[in-house]
Amino acid sequence: MIQRLLKLFGAYWLYELWLTNSIKNGPIPKHVALILDGNRRWARSKGFDYSYGHKIGADVAERVLEWCIELKIQTVTLYVLSTENLRRSQEELSEIFKLIKERAERLVNDPRIHNNRVKVTIIGRRHLIPDDVRRALETLEEVTKEYNNHFLNIAVAYGGRAEIVDAAKKVALMVKEGKLSIDEIDEKIIESNLYTSGIPNSDPDLVIRTSGEERISNFLLWQSAYSELVFLDVFWPEFRKIDFLRSIRTYQQRNRRFGV
Repeated sequence: MIQRLLKLFGAYWLYELWLTNSIKNGPIPKHVALILDGNRRWARSKGFDYSYGHKIGADVAERVLEWCIELKIQTVTLYVLSTENLRRSQEELSEIFKLIKERAERLVNDPRIHNNRVKVTIIGRRHLIPDDVRRALETLEEVTKEYNNHFLNIAVAYGGRAEIVDAAKKVALMVKEGKLSIDEIDEKIIESNLYTSGIPNSDPDLVIRTSGEERISNFLLWQSAYSELVFLDVFWPEFRKIDFLRSIRTYQQRNRRFGV
C-alpha cells in the first residue's frame, strides 16, 4: 500500500513539474477568471452536507490564488455567488454568507495578501449582500486598496446582465444631467461604468469553468467577449494544480485572433 501511494503521488508530482516547465516559456494570461462550479454536487457524491462542499471549495480558491501568484498572473476573478444563486434556500445562503464573511475576515491578516500586495475588489450588487458580510468584504478592500502587484476580484451577488444594466443606468443619468451627450456614448464609456472599471486587465484572457458544464452562466458577459474558454469535467472541490496548469497550456495552444 505504501509503495502504491508513493508511486501515485510521485507520478502526480512529476506530472505537475513537467506541466510547469512546459508552460513557463509560453504566454501566461494576465487575467484568469474562474467559475467555481460543483461544490454541492461534489458534496452529495461524497455523502457530505452541501456546506462542507462550499468550505472545501473556499480552500481550493485560496490555493488558486497562490498558484496565480507563483505563475505571475496579475489579475484573478472568482465567481463566488451569482445573482441567480440568491434564489437558493435561506438556509444554504446563510451558510454561504457565513463562510464568505469568515474568509474575508481571515484574509484581512493573511500574509499571502500582504506579502504579495494583492488588491482585493468586490464586484456585484453590494446592496444584496447582508450588512455584516458586506462590511467584512469592504474592510478587506480597504486594507488592500494601496496594493498593486496582484488583483483579486471576488464576484458576490454578481450577474453579467445586472452589471450591464447598472452601467446603462449610470450612463443614462449622466445624459440626463447634461454631463454626456448621446453621441459620446461608446464602448469606453460603457466600460468605465462597469464594476470592473479601473481594474488592470479587466477583460480576462482565460475563463475556466469546472463541473462539466459548458456555459459561462452570466459571468463577465461584456469582459469575456474575446476570452479563451476552458471547461473541465471536474467538480470545483477536486480542482488540482495540474488542472490549472493544463488549462493554461490549452490557452497557450489557442490562436487568439480577436476577430481579425
